[in-house]
Amino acid sequence: MTPDPVHDLLRVLDLVDTGARTSEDIFTGPSQWSPLGRVFGGQVLAQSIMAATRTIEDERPVHSMHGYFLRPGDVDAPITFSVDRIHDGRSFSTRRTQAYQHGRPILSLIASFQSEDDGVDHQLPMPADLPDPDSLPTALESLGRVAELPEAAWALGRPFDIRHVDGGIYLSVDQPTPHQAVWLRSTGPLPDDPALHRAALAYVSDYTMLEPVMRAHGVSWATPGIRVASLDHAMWWHRDARVDDWLLYVQESTNAHGGRGLTHGRIYDRQGRLVASVAQEGMTRIPELRRDADD
Repeated sequence: MTPDPVHDLLRVLDLVDTGARTSEDIFTGPSQWSPLGRVFGGQVLAQSIMAATRTIEDERPVHSMHGYFLRPGDVDAPITFSVDRIHDGRSFSTRRTQAYQHGRPILSLIASFQSEDDGVDHQLPMPADLPDPDSLPTALESLGRVAELPEAAWALGRPFDIRHVDGGIYLSVDQPTPHQAVWLRSTGPLPDDPALHRAALAYVSDYTMLEPVMRAHGVSWATPGIRVASLDHAMWWHRDARVDDWLLYVQESTNAHGGRGLTHGRIYDRQGRLVASVAQEGMTRIPELRRDADD
């Protein structure tokens, strides 16, 4: 683990252009430490978006992406990103990024970029009467004495401060519900680069997306034998936002079945602007529930 998680985030997002120019653009990047030696999904999402962004020659920010996690990544190996310039039109550009390790794909992603344009404008309002983020406990305060255990380093060593509105689910769930809201921001300032902030928002969007599935069944991260993994991830950026200022992530799990759970999320800034929408399906295997189902 690094003593400066934000510096480490910037390090992994600063991809190296290999200079290879065949039918695709090739970049490489490192990985961060992660529990069990598996690459954090949000990291490879953000890196794939940065790789695609590096091939956009006009001022066209990413506005949507759809990605599939194909294999677990290895934190001890670099990642190669291959970008296919699928389409460049008058207003939109489309890129496909494949992330590889050991010669095998670990993520496949398609992203769309659009020049700024005028049009109709509306959004769902931000939930009202939520507590201020500074009034909520930090991950360290929520974990208490358990913070001394090696497993707790995952929550404490992240480049983002994440505070649950209705209590964390690190150790237990107070009241089962498929709804959740968290405040989040980076633990330090980031450069004034809108493209970097959009990629960093994709990074942090993967942290808590499957927690509403778990919360709906009263299951915490401390549940013995729990296995949770992202399968796919879709994201739409609506407006620019800084991830080094507080953002509200409102989440709802609309379905769980067959060992998979689906969650939808909306991200607002402190002014109430809807800055992004997210959808993710993930594997959610909980031993005690599977035994009940078998019975």
